[in-house]
Amino acid sequence: MNNILFEFSSVEKIIFGTNQSQRLGKIVRDFGESALLITGKMPDRHQLLLDDLQKNSIKFTTFPIDNEPTIDMVMEGTKFARQYNPQVMIALGGGSVLDAGKAIAGMMTNPGDPLDYLEVIGKGKAIQNQATPLIAIPTTSGTGAEVTRNAVLLSPEHKTKVSLRSALLLPTIALLDPSLTISMPPAVTASSGLDALTQLIEAFTCNTPNAMIDALCLEGILLAARSLPIAFSDGSNQQAREEMALASMYSGLALANSRLGAVHGIAGPFGGIFHAPHGAVCARLLPVVTKTNVQQLRENDTDHTTLKKYKQVAQLLTGNEQATIEEGISWLEEIVKDFDIPTLKHYGLTPDKYDELIEKALKSSSMKGNPVSLFPQVLEDILDIAIQ
Repeated sequence: MNNILFEFSSVEKIIFGTNQSQRLGKIVRDFGESALLITGKMPDRHQLLLDDLQKNSIKFTTFPIDNEPTIDMVMEGTKFARQYNPQVMIALGGGSVLDAGKAIAGMMTNPGDPLDYLEVIGKGKAIQNQATPLIAIPTTSGTGAEVTRNAVLLSPEHKTKVSLRSALLLPTIALLDPSLTISMPPAVTASSGLDALTQLIEAFTCNTPNAMIDALCLEGILLAARSLPIAFSDGSNQQAREEMALASMYSGLALANSRLGAVHGIAGPFGGIFHAPHGAVCARLLPVVTKTNVQQLRENDTDHTTLKKYKQVAQLLTGNEQATIEEGISWLEEIVKDFDIPTLKHYGLTPDKYDELIEKALKSSSMKGNPVSLFPQVLEDILDIAIQ
């Protein structure tokens, strides 16, 4: 029997529950009286939370994030934050806002600029100092960024997405209130929810097994398979929103403590080249990458441990204890079709752009976690299917 060995990092505190965001003012008071609120371009949508900050005599100012965070955007936000010098930061929004919040909180306490610390395109230096205290409040259920140690930034110059990555970037508090996700439109519910499902499946089947992550992933896959179709068709269903918020958080914990795979290995650089929504790209790639991984694993070893894991995934997705891997893949194909997820061609991918995308995908950290090595020709075959 193999020895069980793993490490696990998380935020200092997780607060989960409907309407728990209404405690925000009192939570912030534990850190001080001044806060920087990083949020989307329409903070008034969360007026109740802003009113609660004022009710608790919190002095705050806002810094808007209106798109996926770029390196320049983080540099601008860091300059703003250093001048304002808040005692605590609040990131309120989707994955892009939360990533921006983590990056700015980290850069507030570390010298230089993001390129000093970024993977792949930067110097890759280790972050040395603990980030400014950060309260992360997600308004979507997808990336699990409220509990992850990385901040994904877009570099238009390099046409790719890369990460600031350190346990020192973990938020201080993750405050999850499923009621904040009820206003998500169906398309966002679909793409973000399938992003969470992708993270759960990839972390569960990656090449660095982790007993604790496996347990979280199995529960998360079960929750997402059961609740995502309901949340998509009936966004006001409170139980479905709660379960998707939980599944998303589990996917973030998995991402923070494990590896992913080829779906994210392709989706990261794809978003940098074509500026496409990350969740939708992951959703379109998930069935074909899963099928390809299974084929490659079977060619190497028909009794491979990861094949048994893919069968567990299929059983959870379908709700059938006797389900085959192929039935699980069919479930994924059907939900992508039911949710009307666009093909990669819709976002601009054509065969003449394969080489650039594949070259960048092979260098990504996520690709290194795939359960089987995928050669350029295999990746090209994946893209051929994903653009149709």
